Amino acid sequence: MKLKNVSLLAVTCFVLFCVTTRIQADVRLPHIFGDHMVLQREMPIPVWGWADPGEKVSVELGGDRVSTVADEAGKWMVKLPAQKVGDPVSLTVKGKNTVTLTDVLLGEVWLCSGQSNMEWTVARSNNFEKEQAAAKYPKIRHIKIPKRPSGFPQDDVTAEWAACSPETVGNFTAAGYFFGRKLHKDLDVPVGLINSSWGGTRIEPWTPPCGFEQEPALEAIFKQVELTNPANAAYKKTLSSYLDSLEAWAAKAKAGLNAETPLTPPPAYPTAIQPLTSHGSPTTLYNGMIHPLVPYAMRGAIWYQGESNHREGMLYYDKMKALIGGWRDVWNQGEFPFLYVQIAPYQYGSESPSILPVFWEAQNKSLEIPNTGQVVIHDIGNLKDIHPKNKQDVGARLALIALAKTYGKEDLVYSGPVFKSLKKEGAKLRVTFDHVGSGLVSRDGKPLNWFEIIGEETDFVPATAVIEGNSVVLSSPKVKQAAAMRFGWHKLAEPNLANKEGLPATPFRAGKVPDRDWMSLKVEESKDYKLIYDLDLKNLGKEVNYSVDLSKGVLSPFDRIAYFLELQKIGEETQFVYVSMDAFTDDLTKIGVPTFGSKAVFQTKVGNLNVVSNVAGIATGTGLIGGNIEFWSSNYGPANSKNIPNASATLWDFGDEPGPPADGYGCMQVHNYEAKQTLFAINQWKSGPGADLGIGNSTGRTRDWTFSSNALQYEVKRLRVLVRAK
Repeated sequence: MKLKNVSLLAVTCFVLFCVTTRIQADVRLPHIFGDHMVLQREMPIPVWGWADPGEKVSVELGGDRVSTVADEAGKWMVKLPAQKVGDPVSLTVKGKNTVTLTDVLLGEVWLCSGQSNMEWTVARSNNFEKEQAAAKYPKIRHIKIPKRPSGFPQDDVTAEWAACSPETVGNFTAAGYFFGRKLHKDLDVPVGLINSSWGGTRIEPWTPPCGFEQEPALEAIFKQVELTNPANAAYKKTLSSYLDSLEAWAAKAKAGLNAETPLTPPPAYPTAIQPLTSHGSPTTLYNGMIHPLVPYAMRGAIWYQGESNHREGMLYYDKMKALIGGWRDVWNQGEFPFLYVQIAPYQYGSESPSILPVFWEAQNKSLEIPNTGQVVIHDIGNLKDIHPKNKQDVGARLALIALAKTYGKEDLVYSGPVFKSLKKEGAKLRVTFDHVGSGLVSRDGKPLNWFEIIGEETDFVPATAVIEGNSVVLSSPKVKQAAAMRFGWHKLAEPNLANKEGLPATPFRAGKVPDRDWMSLKVEESKDYKLIYDLDLKNLGKEVNYSVDLSKGVLSPFDRIAYFLELQKIGEETQFVYVSMDAFTDDLTKIGVPTFGSKAVFQTKVGNLNVVSNVAGIATGTGLIGGNIEFWSSNYGPANSKNIPNASATLWDFGDEPGPPADGYGCMQVHNYEAKQTLFAINQWKSGPGADLGIGNSTGRTRDWTFSSNALQYEVKRLRVLVRAK
C-alpha cells in the first residue's frame, strides 16, 4: 500500500512537471487577439504576448513576418507593417508551439467606452426586431471586455470577438454598433468595436495615473492614486511608519503576554495606502478594463459618459483632459480621434435646473482638446428616462463626425449650429452661429424656444428669437438694453433650433451678466434706511465675517429694522425678500446673525411688517400683522411653547422652542404667522457650506428650512441689515 502511494505521488509530480513545463514553454497572446478580430488597417500593428524568457517568437500576417525574443520576464512584442483591407487572413505566432488565429480582418478599430448609455445593448434599443433581422454584417466585429476593477494594471482579460449576425447583435453596444454600421457602409471596410463600458461609472476610474498627473486641478486625485503605488516614496514612508508602530506594539504584546496583562488592539493598517479596488475609485477600470488593451492598434475612441459626474460643472473639463491625454499617452499613437456624446436632458430629481447646463458647458469646452468631436442629442433624449432608446441617431451622428474629421469626407455637415459670436444691437442681441449647414431652421416649425436675455433691470426672461441668415436676433419688451443671453439653459431643455440637415444647436450662454442691486431696483422704501450689515453668506462659519459692519458706530436712535435676503442658483433667476418691522431692540450688535458671541436671543412678535418679494406665494404689502422673529444660537425643537397662532407643535416652522446647548444649531428666522409663512431663514451658520438658507416655506420634514443644508446650491447668497433713523 505504501509503494502504491509513492508511485501515485511520482506519477502526479511527473504530470504536474509536464503541464508546468508546457505552460511555461507555450507562446501565448492576450485575449484581445482572437479569431474573428479586426486589426487596424494602414497602421503598424503591435502584437504582444508571453513565452519563456529568451524564447524566439515569430509573428506572421498576410505574408509579413517579424521575429523577436522574449525578455527576462517572458514578455515579447513586435510591430507588423501596416496593411490594407483584403480577404480574411490568419495571424500565426510561433515559438516552441504555434498559435493560429483565423478569420482576421483588416479595417477600422474603435474603442467604445463610458457608462450605461454606452453599455446599452442593441437588444434594449428602439426597433430591436427590425434591427436584429437586418444585422447581416459579418465584417462588423465586437468584443465585450468583462467588468473588472483592479488596483494595479492588468495584462489580460477574458473575452472573445464575435462577428455581427442576427444571433449576436443583441449583445453589442448599441451606440457603438450604429456608429460602426454607418462607417462600414460608407467606407466599405470591416469595423471592429472594442466595448469596454460599465453602467453607473464615473470618469475617474477610466483614467490612467499619467492623465491625472497632467492636470493641476486634479492633483489631489493623483496623490491619492500614487499613495497606493508600492514604488512611491510616500507609500514607502507611510508603510515604514506603520511597521515601526506595529513592531512597537508587538514588543508590548510580548511583554503583556508574559505579564498576563491586558492588551490594546494592534494599530490599523493605513487605509490611504491600500489598493484602490472599487469600480468607483480612480484608475481602477483603466487598470482592469483598458490597460489590457494597450497598445492594440485602433483608429480612435468614442465615449458616452457623464451622468455620474454631471454635478461637477467645469471640473469635468479637467477630467476630460486627463482621460483623453492619459489614453493618448499610454497608447503612444498620437492624438487619435476622441468623439463623445453630450448627455441628454433629464429630470435629475429636485436638483437645480441649471446644474446640468453648466455640465454641458464643460462638455462644450472639451472641444478645445485637439482632435475631439461632440454629438448633441437633446432632440432625441427622454426626459423621464436617463437611457434614451434611440441609439441609432446617436451612433449615426458620431459616425458623421468621424467621416468628416477622421476620414476626410468633404462637404459633410456633421454638427448642429454652434455659437460663434454675440453682438449688441440697441435693445437686441444678435447671435451668430457656425455649422449652419444649409441654413438655420426651427426643427418643429414652431417659434424658436429656450432663448433668454437679461438686462440692467431684469433677470433672464424668455426672448423672441428670429432667424436672420446665419444669426438669431433676440429681443424682449421687458429688456431695454440686453446684456447677455443663454440658450437651452435648463435640465429639461429640448430647444428647437437646428440646421436644415436636422442636427440640433448646442446649449450655451454668452455675454456679461450685469451687476444689479435688486434692493434699490425693487424696494423704494430701502432708500430711507441706512445699511448696518452686509454679509456674503459664503462667509458663514464659526466666525461670521461681514463685508460691512457699522454696528459699533455712532448712530441716531432708530425705529425700524429691515432685512434684505437674495439667493440665486446657478443660471436661475434671483429670489429676494425684503421685510421691515418695528424695532425690537435698540442694540445694533443684536440685529445681525444671532451668534453666540452677540448674545442675541429673540423669540418675539414684531409689528407692522412691510414685505416685498418676487418669490411666488409670499404675502407682500405694508403694515402686515403676524410678524414673529426667532433669533438664537442654540438648538431648537418643533414644540410651539410660545403658542404662536397657526404654528405646529410637531413641525419645525414659525413657532419653535429653543433649547440647550446655547451655542448649538442656530436660528435666524423672520415669519408671518397670519400667512402661515417663513419669510426667510438662515440656520446652522456655523457649518458654513452646510448652512440652511431659504425664502418662503420649505417642504418635507420642516417649513423653516431646518435640516436643509442647502447653502451650496446658491451661487449668490447675500444678506443686508438696515435701520431707519427716527
